Amino acid sequence: MSAIVSVDTIDIRFPTSEHLDGSDAMNPDPDYSAAYVRIETDADDGHEGHGFVFTIGRGTDVQTSAIRALTPYLAGRDVEAILDDMGSFWRELVWDSQLRWLGPEKGVMHMAIGAVVNAMWDLKAKRAGLPLWQLLARMTPEEIVDLVDFRYLTDALTREDALEILRAAEPGRADRERQLLAEGYPAYTTTPGWLGYSDEKLVRLCREAVADGFSMIKLKVGGNIEDDVRRMRLAREAVGPDIRIGTDANQRWDVAEAIEWMSRLAEFDVAWIEEPTSPDDVLGHAAIARGVAPIPVATGEHSGGRVMFKQMLQAGSLSVLQIDAARVAGVNENIAILLLAAKFGTPVCPHAGGVGLCEAVQHLSMFDFVAVTGTTEGRVIEYVDHLHEHFVTPTDVSGGAYRAPTAPGNGMEMLAASREQYTFHG
Repeated sequence: MSAIVSVDTIDIRFPTSEHLDGSDAMNPDPDYSAAYVRIETDADDGHEGHGFVFTIGRGTDVQTSAIRALTPYLAGRDVEAILDDMGSFWRELVWDSQLRWLGPEKGVMHMAIGAVVNAMWDLKAKRAGLPLWQLLARMTPEEIVDLVDFRYLTDALTREDALEILRAAEPGRADRERQLLAEGYPAYTTTPGWLGYSDEKLVRLCREAVADGFSMIKLKVGGNIEDDVRRMRLAREAVGPDIRIGTDANQRWDVAEAIEWMSRLAEFDVAWIEEPTSPDDVLGHAAIARGVAPIPVATGEHSGGRVMFKQMLQAGSLSVLQIDAARVAGVNENIAILLLAAKFGTPVCPHAGGVGLCEAVQHLSMFDFVAVTGTTEGRVIEYVDHLHEHFVTPTDVSGGAYRAPTAPGNGMEMLAASREQYTFHG
C-alpha cells in the first residue's frame, strides 16, 4: 500500500501576449498559463501524477487556490484504493456536500477537481506503463461505464446505452490501435489564425500549414466584419479551394449578429463557426445553427459540464462537439461526454488551443477512436504550435496528423525546469 504524501500546486504563466499568440476577439492579450498540480506518493517507483487547468493569465492564482483547497481530500489517502475505483473517486469529489455548493458541476472548483482527477489518471497510467489513451482503450465496457456518473443523463444516455455503444466497438479494437500507431489521428491547425497577426503573417502561416500536410486551418473572427472578409479572402487564396477553413468567434456575438456576420463569410466555404455566442446559451446556439445552415456550429470548450453537453445535443445546438481536457472534471466526465456524442452520432473535434491541451486531449480522441466510435471520419484535433517544448512528452504532429504517444502517462507533465522558470510570483 502507498499513500499520497504531497499535493504541490503552482501558478505558471507564459508571456504569449508579447507576440499576440492566442489573440482573438474576446481575448486580445492572453498569457497562456496553467494552475498546475503535482501529486507525490511514498511509493518507491518514482511515479508522480501531474495535471493542470489551462488559463490565460490573471486569475490563475484563484484557480491554483481552488486546487490547493482539495489537499485535505487527498493527503494521506491510500493510492491503490483511489486508482482501483476512479469512478467512486470522481463522485466523492464532485458530490461532496460542501464543495458542490460552489458549482454545482461547473466553474473554478469543478475545474480544480478535474486537475486532481487528471493527475490521478496520469499516475495510474504511469504505474500501468501505458499512455492514457491505451490504458482506457483496453478497459472492458463494464470498467469504462463504471467511471461515468449517469445522474442527470439518463433521459439521453443510460448505462445500458453506453454499454451497447462500447460493446459494439469491441471488435477491431486491436486493429484500430495498430492503425493509430501507424497513421496517427487527423489534426487541424489554428496557428495561422490569431486575430492579432498581420495579413502578411497570416498568409505565410496559411501556406506553411498546407505545406505541413494540414487539410484544415482555423481563423479567429468577430473583431470587425470588413477585416474578417479580407482575412478570409487572403486565407482562401493562400490555401486554395480544397483546404477547409474553420472560423472561431470566441463567444463574441448575440444571436442575430452571429447569423448576419456568418452570411457575409459564407462565400468562403466555411468549415464551421465555433462559439458564436455565450457558451451557456443552449437555445441561442440552436437558433444560430438554424440561421447559418449549412455552416455547422461547433462549440463546447467553455461548456461547464456533461449536463450542458446533453442539452446542446438534445436541442440541436451543435453539429461539432468540442471537448476540452481541462474545462470539465477530468477524464471521467470527458468519457461521459464522448459517450453522449456517440449516442447522438455527433463528431467530436477537441479544443486544444492553449498550453498543454494538445498533449492532453489527444489521449481522449484516440480512446474514442479505438473503444467508442471506431472512426475518425469528420473528426480532427486542434493543433497550435506553441509551448510544446516545455513538456516531458511533447505532442508529435507531422503530415497533418497527431502521432499516437507511447510514453506512459496523460501527457500533462511539464519539465521541472520550465515549471521553475515560469512560476508566477506576483
